[in-house]
Amino acid sequence: MVWTGTWVAERLGVELIGDEALPALLGLALRRNPKRAHLLVSSVLGKHVPQRPSVVYGSGLDLGRRVRALLGDEEAARAVVLGYAETATALGHAVADGLGLAPYLHSTRRPVAGVARAGGFEESHSHATSHLLLPEDPKLLAGDGPLVLVDDEFSTGNTVLNTVRALHERYPRDRYVVVALVDMRSAADLGRLDAFAAEIGARVDLISGAAGTVRLPEGVLEKGQALVAAHERAYEPGAGPVPGPSTVPDVVRVALDWPEGLPDGGRHGFTPDQRDRLETALPTMAGRITEALRVPADQARSGPTAGERPGPTAEEALAVTSGERASGERASDDPASGERASDEPASGERAATPTPTPPPAGPRVLVLGFEELMYAPLRLGTALEDAGHDVRYSTTTRSPVLAVDDPGYAIRTRLVFPAHDDPADGPGERYAYNVAGAGFDAVVLVVDSTADTPALHAPDGLLAQLAAHIPRVVLAVVPSYTPTASPYVPYDATPEVTEATEAPERSSMLPEPLRGPAFSSYAPEEVGWLLQDLSDVELEAPTEEREEAIQSGGAHYAESLPVEYQPSDRYQELFHAALETSAARIARAVGTVTETVLAERERPGHRPVLVSLARAGTPVGVLMRRWAQARHGLDLPHYAVSIVRGRGIDANALRWLAAHHDPADVVFVDGWTGKGAITRELADAIEEFEAAEGVTGFDPEIAVLADPGSCVRTYGTREDFLIPSACLNSTVSGLISRTVLRADLVGPNDFHGGKFYRELAGADVSHAFLDAVAARFDEVGAAVDADVKELLAADRTPTWEGWAAVERISEEYGIHDVNLVKPGVGETTRVLLRRVPWKILAKRGADADLAHVRLLAEQRGVPVEEVDELPYSCVGLIHPQYTRGATGADGKAVVSQ
Repeated sequence: MVWTGTWVAERLGVELIGDEALPALLGLALRRNPKRAHLLVSSVLGKHVPQRPSVVYGSGLDLGRRVRALLGDEEAARAVVLGYAETATALGHAVADGLGLAPYLHSTRRPVAGVARAGGFEESHSHATSHLLLPEDPKLLAGDGPLVLVDDEFSTGNTVLNTVRALHERYPRDRYVVVALVDMRSAADLGRLDAFAAEIGARVDLISGAAGTVRLPEGVLEKGQALVAAHERAYEPGAGPVPGPSTVPDVVRVALDWPEGLPDGGRHGFTPDQRDRLETALPTMAGRITEALRVPADQARSGPTAGERPGPTAEEALAVTSGERASGERASDDPASGERASDEPASGERAATPTPTPPPAGPRVLVLGFEELMYAPLRLGTALEDAGHDVRYSTTTRSPVLAVDDPGYAIRTRLVFPAHDDPADGPGERYAYNVAGAGFDAVVLVVDSTADTPALHAPDGLLAQLAAHIPRVVLAVVPSYTPTASPYVPYDATPEVTEATEAPERSSMLPEPLRGPAFSSYAPEEVGWLLQDLSDVELEAPTEEREEAIQSGGAHYAESLPVEYQPSDRYQELFHAALETSAARIARAVGTVTETVLAERERPGHRPVLVSLARAGTPVGVLMRRWAQARHGLDLPHYAVSIVRGRGIDANALRWLAAHHDPADVVFVDGWTGKGAITRELADAIEEFEAAEGVTGFDPEIAVLADPGSCVRTYGTREDFLIPSACLNSTVSGLISRTVLRADLVGPNDFHGGKFYRELAGADVSHAFLDAVAARFDEVGAAVDADVKELLAADRTPTWEGWAAVERISEEYGIHDVNLVKPGVGETTRVLLRRVPWKILAKRGADADLAHVRLLAEQRGVPVEEVDELPYSCVGLIHPQYTRGATGADGKAVVSQ
């Protein structure tokens, strides 16, 4: 028997090292992916390789029973099982079935209007990276019992670590169990899970069907990409031409009588009671499909053919890796034996590895699932298998994989067709592997009603593609399940004492930008806010309470707002004095950065689109817009968007911008750079967005007034000086709050949130700040021209000296977390206004820009330490490991005044 990884192994030198069963469980293929060229292809998962449903289901049941044995019944009853979309949705469900006592939820990439997001995470190596969690009852994840995470393979551990980190921050618990068909971590990755468990103070166990690793020679990614490029345009036998309308035979459509109120899968949760209801209904639904099949006897074929990975070897591998089964027997060693179960328990529970019997005579049927909808087709497949059909099971997928018609390659053929469920991320290709040329007499395509669209029935759609290769096509449709609007639980509340509140209805269409005077005190033409209005939601919390929640991992800083600082009369006087003395200096920086942008980004027929990072960037964006209008008569569009450290930029805002403007025209704007964290965050977020969306052209470079940390190329100055807009909060930023990103308020189709503090209109100095600076434009014109000429000829490559200084300070002061070191006048001011400061480092001789900093420090009882050789005027240190009993360097409790 030829191993289905031979073709790749011989050409790239890739090896599977580990359990002797690995070659039977895994084959190899290639894909076009910038992070990982090779693909491990499971022969027992039922995704890319058609396999007997009993083998696919039995592999998950066995893992679930092992989890139950590990946890014990009491803990198993408190557990929640979470599977990964799209590949492991059915596997996770089968694990939950084997566990028997726990509800199930799988992540999804299909947002649902009206359903609040309970969480999300990133799968960095995946074709589509972002996962959503949309349980009908968000309390499903709020308990403290074990969380069981199920994936098809455990390759590096990144996905699991990202998931646990995101969920533990919101729903902390003491125990996690990671489950996979195969554990393929490298030696370098093996210790990361234990280290992470120690970091969060939780136990993390791992259960797998087999273990090993993939040995990759040097340069394998580049070689794999070259191999894909050389073969991807080659003729793929079995794929065949796209049939025209006249060649498409009739498709038999069956609307299945799905149990009323029962979810079609685990996207919104699935309980043990619902599992029992489905089990009871399966024989009836299988009978409906059997009636639709009725394939004539002379069309029946038997025996494995090209494109199918025979099941017995995989089943034999399961027996080798899983040890004793419930029956105390192992699967037959006869590679020619079949895979049907012969001793099904009366309760409907299946043996972990079905006892082999000869395959039944009759038509060979493929049950084909649809992307994330894997469990319903799998269980229909097992019911058809119970009824005596010769069945295989697989599903369509989003993942593009190279097909090579060679027995030593895991993906023999592929069908390519357009998406047919109106996906949230737009149209695109979808794939069905090892279906064409596999000798099937009939195919039962199972979709939910959302995916039963004209695109599915079109001449180039999936049904037509299947009909070109398989004599009989049955379309089985289950009703799509839309849960009621989800209640939500605030991040700092416990489910036991919190009254549920319905999440608002959400539209899948992105709204137009918010504008003043309805939202913000700025004129409507000055800026459009790509935010949703949360002005009526109570989001503020005391500074010490927020700091404790953030540092303990119980909340993210963007999930709440600090109480708006109300300046004293003395502080207000300082602001106006600073504005008077610095207005010309700011005007010069505004002019310099704007002229640099126009010189480098303006194109014939195009004009820059200013997109400020709310909220510190917004006053700067307004001023840049005013400069372009005053100096050149240009009316530049200006928007404000949200970016959150650790969470990235608002992807929906980018979608809106891409739909209304050329991404190449977008210029991101901020007030200043500190150590450069947001600069890096934006670059990473743009890269991920463009890879996921297929949209290109956004330039992640940020244009700022001041770049003291040397983090960007486009700036007005690299001096660290006082920008008066940093002295205040909303009252100098159009009365808009810092942006909010909280799962129960911001759905997958929503912009990030923000509040309009209308009640602070009497203290608003937003226009006073803008007008004072704009009034100095004319007097700084000549200086700006000279600055721009010099800058355009200079080497402006960032040196990141600020980041290096922050790392040094973090270690010297025993903080060991660069996120708690805030360099520069602007960032230090934010620390004093919004966080719990520990101490302020002031550069000796920089008193001219630090009067307001010293006043705030005095009011809050924070020591100011004079230091030399500081690249910034000052640095604010947030109190490390803050609790309400924390002490400062002098041994006294830190308090707010």
